[in-house]
Amino acid sequence: MANNDKTNVMRILDKKKISYEYHTYTPDATLTGEEIAGLLGEDTKKVFKTLITRGRSGQYYVFVVPVCCELDLKKAAGAAGEKSVEMILKKELLPLTGYVHGGCSPVGMKKGFPTFIHETAKDYENVFVSAGKVGYQIELAPEDLRSVVAVCSYADLIK
Repeated sequence: MANNDKTNVMRILDKKKISYEYHTYTPDATLTGEEIAGLLGEDTKKVFKTLITRGRSGQYYVFVVPVCCELDLKKAAGAAGEKSVEMILKKELLPLTGYVHGGCSPVGMKKGFPTFIHETAKDYENVFVSAGKVGYQIELAPEDLRSVVAVCSYADLIK
């Protein structure tokens, strides 16, 4: 891949000398996470989506969960030490993170928010997350992902 085709996420991983593979698919706003996993030929439990919430305190949190699962807001709040959390509005995503819906990566956001990765990520040698652009995914070791995001820990986050 030519350097000018790389996403900011890929450049961050390159700079930190973290090994990854990138995968592409034809962008389509109607694709679900499960469909993207199918296009990649991967198990939906290994392909993760990035969700942004706001806690009752006003603090933002990032949750990374398998595309086949739903974030449990009570478990998410517990992991974050909040009384409650709620999903941010779609229109808040780009100004807050620098990413668009469908291309939000836990790596390289405008600010470093506390990040929680669903504990099943540890079950796999590699997992997939958005590479920061719709149509691009990166595959990397969960511990490598954890090493490049803000204040990151594993937690039980799904229903």
